[in-house]
Amino acid sequence: MSALSSNDRLVRMANQIATFFRSYPDDEAVAGIHKHILAFWTPKMRAALEEYGPAPESGLDPLALRALRERPDADSPVRAGTRDPHLQGAGASDAG
Repeated sequence: MSALSSNDRLVRMANQIATFFRSYPDDEAVAGIHKHILAFWTPKMRAALEEYGPAPESGLDPLALRALRERPDADSPVRAGTRDPHLQGAGASDAG
């Protein structure tokens, strides 16, 4: 059994994110994947996935591939305070 390369691990993580969003309409899923990767992945990780992911042999989920290639117009179905660490707590409570 061979160890996964760092590129394979990135694809696996991106595919897990895509699996989470699979139940949403495609436009929302792509937006959710895109925004999650922007919020939580380092620039180095994103660059590596953008370089490796489009290769047919990468195994990248088609929704994740769209999230890499497109700048989604749809909003992510995930609440802003959850998808963007800079907004933690924003809108989380209506307490005065």
